[in-house]
Amino acid sequence: MAKKILILLGSPKENGNTAILVDWFCKGLRTKNPAIEIIHTAFLKYKSNGCLACRACQKLKEYECVVDDEAKPVLRKMAEADIIVMATPLYFFGASAQLKLIFDRMFSLYKWNNEAKTMQTVLKGKTLVLIASAFEDVGLDALEKPFVLTAEYTGMKFESLLVPNAGISGAVKDNKEIKNKVIAFGGRIVK
Repeated sequence: MAKKILILLGSPKENGNTAILVDWFCKGLRTKNPAIEIIHTAFLKYKSNGCLACRACQKLKEYECVVDDEAKPVLRKMAEADIIVMATPLYFFGASAQLKLIFDRMFSLYKWNNEAKTMQTVLKGKTLVLIASAFEDVGLDALEKPFVLTAEYTGMKFESLLVPNAGISGAVKDNKEIKNKVIAFGGRIVK
């Protein structure tokens, strides 16, 4: 059975470096024939700017957000995917706000019992992949850290492909070395 791969593309630029990297990554993935879905998080319609910290999701039996907007089905798809890919440019030493909105709403995919000090999540055992690009060679380590910690806390396997010195938006398209590296990375993710 083909693995389900959900790619959350967090760049507001449709033809920027991050979108190019995702395209190359998908070329590598397709060598293994998985089911791939790409969601452009910058173009979703939101009713809230991130998690509201209402904790209403913790009272539900289901793992879902109570805010009924276009993030809700994305979160559901995250729960169903085998591999979740988050792709983002580096913005001020972190992920783009467009990706961070979904990342914060992942709170609804966990159930905490604070009294018993336990946590359950539908994400455990999945693979979290980070693809990130930066104009220069500064800050990708800071961007990566929250994703590493989330994967460790959640019991997810973690992989990342960080592309420093990608240049201005769209410039990476002319870099054959990076292209080959990203395609190979995509092929390696699906085993």
